[in-house]
Amino acid sequence: MIETGRIVIAGAGLGALYAALELAPRPVLVISPETLGEGASSAWAQGGVAAAMANTDTPEAHAGDTLLAGAGTVDAEVAAMVTRLAREHILDLTELGTPFDRDPDGNYVMSREAAHSAARVVRVKGDQAGDRIMQSLITAVQAEPSIQVLENTQAVRLETEGQTVTGIWISRADAASASVLIKCPGVLLAGGGSCGLFAHTTNPPRIRGQVIGFAARAGARIADPEFVQFHPTAFDIGEDPAPLATEALRGEGAVLINAEGERFMVSAHPDAELAPRDIVARAIFAETQGGRRPMLDTREALGAEVLTRFPTVAETCTRAGIDPVAQPIPVAVAAHYHMGGVEADLQGRTSLANLWVCGEASSTGLHGANRLASNGLLEALVYARNAAQDIGGLDLPATAGEIRPKFPEGGQELASAAVKSLREAMTAHAGVRRTASGLKQALATIARLEDEQATDENFLNMCATATLIAAAALKREESRGGHFRDDFPETDPAQAHRTRLTLNEAMAIRAKVQEELT
Repeated sequence: MIETGRIVIAGAGLGALYAALELAPRPVLVISPETLGEGASSAWAQGGVAAAMANTDTPEAHAGDTLLAGAGTVDAEVAAMVTRLAREHILDLTELGTPFDRDPDGNYVMSREAAHSAARVVRVKGDQAGDRIMQSLITAVQAEPSIQVLENTQAVRLETEGQTVTGIWISRADAASASVLIKCPGVLLAGGGSCGLFAHTTNPPRIRGQVIGFAARAGARIADPEFVQFHPTAFDIGEDPAPLATEALRGEGAVLINAEGERFMVSAHPDAELAPRDIVARAIFAETQGGRRPMLDTREALGAEVLTRFPTVAETCTRAGIDPVAQPIPVAVAAHYHMGGVEADLQGRTSLANLWVCGEASSTGLHGANRLASNGLLEALVYARNAAQDIGGLDLPATAGEIRPKFPEGGQELASAAVKSLREAMTAHAGVRRTASGLKQALATIARLEDEQATDENFLNMCATATLIAAAALKREESRGGHFRDDFPETDPAQAHRTRLTLNEAMAIRAKVQEELT
């Protein structure tokens, strides 16, 4: 066991680093599963940050779009707060050195994305926002002596006394090892979402719901776990994770066609390619299921400009042998963003004392049933600062020695076959389209895999989150936002509320299903 006065931040993405800088000069320990900057979902974000920066736009309009996209379950107070603070965070990131796209007069270049009523997404070189923001934060973190980063380590369990978090268990992330307990004054969870639990995903390989899972196993209340957003346009080129064809391409006029050359979104929704993500995703999924391979066509809208304005997309095309100037890009639906997570209040506090959360591991009420494009990075920024300011109210020491854990031998390698089976079950039965029978099958498979890998802490965390997603999806007998039930295809006004449940409640649903199936 190690005792420290440092606040421990589990995760090393945008929210984690932004919070660490906000806490400075208070001592902080950042737990990074990989080399700093690698494997973070934030760095993979292509679209940008949504913010009402233009003189013709307002935070109120941004909040209104957020409410509409969220399909009836957005917390209006949260939406108003986050959109009001958006401009402040863009200016702060600019001051930190993030090279947002600007016009010759110095104004921010704004892009329009799906379900936004105005162009309000601030970008970097078209599709490099997440990476460039992360680089500016990493530079600042490395220059701050109060922040210690432990690379190649992962958080696996929370230590609690009653309803209070007293520490966190960590192990090596690059090799099997036993875990070590770090006793600390507080923990901030900033370790990403859970879309890696699905076989088709845009998320980095390590992010498979572990943070949400170990918070739930410690008793933290979880909100909205059934709401998973599937990105409509992931590259369909056989890579895992699937590279992303950013939504900004459709904002610039790219269209969706099928193998027959038909623009299928025109008949699917009045906004066609700029319809809310869940509608576009289901339309693309239907084309795939029907054998009419869906493709994103940038040829007329962008021509050769796609190569210079969207370098990440161009690089992926080159790797796959696709010429986007002359050919459409094959696309498929992939799990992209989890609206659910550890329930957080306006300060990022969870239901457990001394535990905060920000970013995709959280559920704040901003996204409701369907996240508005480019609100993800914005939420992470706002709640990272809110949480850090709240944590700053603790009686923390001015300095703390560096932590050098010695991990005992032991532990076990993550069972890749079990992870593969879990991901396949989630895609098949808890994916874009769901049914009661499929969700029950998913829960039964999760239970079996969990029993087979009962000593693997990491896998148990994944199974906890998978159970929460499937159980909440089974419980919600309607279709809303990112949650679509073939057996309950209509939206039920009586269910226009957020879901809140504990892992124990989800496990009770799973146990009942197991009884039915035996």
